[in-house]
Amino acid sequence: MSLAMVVLFPLTPASNTFVAPHTMPGWLHALVDANPVTHLVTTVRDAMAGTATLGQVGTVLLASATLVTFFGPLTMHAYRTRQ
Repeated sequence: MSLAMVVLFPLTPASNTFVAPHTMPGWLHALVDANPVTHLVTTVRDAMAGTATLGQVGTVLLASATLVTFFGPLTMHAYRTRQ
């Protein structure tokens, strides 16, 4: 759980969760566009409005699967070595 917070804590504020990206400086706007949390938030907002596309949902699922594939083994290794 702590490792998940280490990953998610910097990603959430650096997304479009709290502030519209068009109000950000150019360098931060580019970082926000590459953030997987931004894609998740946009897809959820569009889904609640009934305008989500299959491409948006696919992108979020692919990003989620990639993160789990990468961080899952690292997390399990860290968990096993601490006991």
